Amino acid sequence: MRKNIRLAKLACESYNHFNKFNKGGESVANYTTTTPEWAVSNQSAVMSGIEGIRDTTVGNINPEYKPRRRNILTEDELVEGVSRGDRSVLARAITLIESNSPKHFKKAQNVLQRLLPRTGNALRIGITGVPGAGKSTMIEAFGNMLCDMGHKVAVLTIDPTSSVTKGSILGDKTRMGTLSRRAEAFIRPSPAGGTLGGVARKSRETMLMCEAAGYDVIIIETVGVGQSETTVRSMVDFFMLVVLTGAGDDLQGIKKGIMELADAIVINKADGDNLVRAKVARGEYERMIEFIRPATEGWPTHAYLASAVEKTGLPELWQVIQVFKKLTTASGVFQRRRDSQLLDWMYAMIDEHLHNLFFEDAVITGRMPEIKDAVLGGVISPTQAVAELVKLFDVKRAAERQVDLFTE
Repeated sequence: MRKNIRLAKLACESYNHFNKFNKGGESVANYTTTTPEWAVSNQSAVMSGIEGIRDTTVGNINPEYKPRRRNILTEDELVEGVSRGDRSVLARAITLIESNSPKHFKKAQNVLQRLLPRTGNALRIGITGVPGAGKSTMIEAFGNMLCDMGHKVAVLTIDPTSSVTKGSILGDKTRMGTLSRRAEAFIRPSPAGGTLGGVARKSRETMLMCEAAGYDVIIIETVGVGQSETTVRSMVDFFMLVVLTGAGDDLQGIKKGIMELADAIVINKADGDNLVRAKVARGEYERMIEFIRPATEGWPTHAYLASAVEKTGLPELWQVIQVFKKLTTASGVFQRRRDSQLLDWMYAMIDEHLHNLFFEDAVITGRMPEIKDAVLGGVISPTQAVAELVKLFDVKRAAERQVDLFTE
């Protein structure tokens, strides 16, 4: 206690003694205040720094440095690079396909047209399932197995585009770290929206680019449940639904529609304590499949067990896909499905193109606000509004705005 009192008195004496100083830097008692020799006379000025040392602030490190622009590849270079399987050139060709620029669209179509004879030789597999089913982990294990068997695998992941922010996370590749480092594999995440034709045009043409680059197995992953599943089904040869155990009751309302599209139902995470439940779920799915029309003519859909972690069931699943291809090729179903998919693609592109022509027309966009106000005000019905807009649309005027995609 006494020690604390002495320390407090000493602190007070020091404080009082310090307050005796004036602001002019004069000597008071035994203390003096002096100005260092190196200090500038003008206290508001900025010191020039040490002589002989250059300023290394950002932007002045190398004033002569000029950033080098990335070379723009010509059509010939893109065709040659994709043909020899150069992954960096393939990625840049896909970027052209995904671009909204009319100039890029034209160039991409020219490149694709020249590569078209090299396409059509790959086996196209679609994989879908609810979030959390382990699709990405399963694709990585499945892709690594195929690469070990001598195949070249391309994985195209379709990420949903936000209707609010118009953005996509594109994070599926991060779950495939091992597969993405293999020279025999190529992984490309793509947003579902933001391009002409959406999922259909972008993913189809990306798939053709990968086939032209020599990839003989194309895996297309789509997330969740929705319209993208139907689109992917119309692009692939074999469609696989990945499900979880114990999720049947929660997904009863949406399950049937997806199951009607699937050529195989894979119950993932069938390992450890979950193996028994997975076997029970397999029996339940087998019973439900009996009431659903097969997705492919002449091919009965079945449920299978697999574990992406323990890598069990994957060789058997690949064997099922091989049998599927052999049977459907022999029956002609395989080629008929591809021919039907090409025509569906063409019809979808016609619808999309006419849609864009209509809503990009100057007369339509100019009259649209007035007609919308009339519909909202109850002056005219939506049907009358459509009739009015169609009368305003001039096909010849729209045709003049078209750009020939294949000629200069």
